[in-house]
Amino acid sequence: MRESLEEHGVPGELVVIGDGGSAVRFIENLDTDSVTCPDLVIIDLNLPRVPGLSVLETMRRSVKCRDVTVVILSSSEIEKDKNEAARLGATRYIRKPLRLDDFLKLGAIFKTMLDSTRR
Repeated sequence: MRESLEEHGVPGELVVIGDGGSAVRFIENLDTDSVTCPDLVIIDLNLPRVPGLSVLETMRRSVKCRDVTVVILSSSEIEKDKNEAARLGATRYIRKPLRLDDFLKLGAIFKTMLDSTRR
């Protein structure tokens, strides 16, 4: 992900959180700290400890982060997963590319999304 964002000149700090439980705590802490919510959140559906859809639900309940752009990045093509992500407020659902060069192209998509939210 870092390489993809760097390749397309996406500005900002990348924060990587390794499991869903830590992600939920991170979001909850944002609501109580003076720190701002990230401009873009990318969530994998299959996170350890707490599933990605639960992390998305926490984002949408958050006072500070409820309107942030959230991308679900998943290997799942199951329609139920896509529908549930949309119902919970995902901005976009992207299937994880299998090839590295296709994965690197995601940076352009994320840059466009960030540019449109900053206008």
